[in-house]
Amino acid sequence: MNVDDVVRERIERARLKAEAEKLRRAELAAARRRGLAARHAAKLRALAERGLDLVPRDHLNNSSPAASGA
Repeated sequence: MNVDDVVRERIERARLKAEAEKLRRAELAAARRRGLAARHAAKLRALAERGLDLVPRDHLNNSSPAASGA
């Protein structure tokens, strides 16, 4: 085994390690997104069970004057 073979092996190991880290980061990001979506859905369910609206119904009309009075 000569120096070129050793260097080639080290480069290959580094490439495999980088690919594994990239995959690991992608899997963690996907899990994070799923967890966030699940927490958001649970929060919305809890609000709905309490009968709370996300948007107050009295703010749906646009007939009130602006704060500046314009």
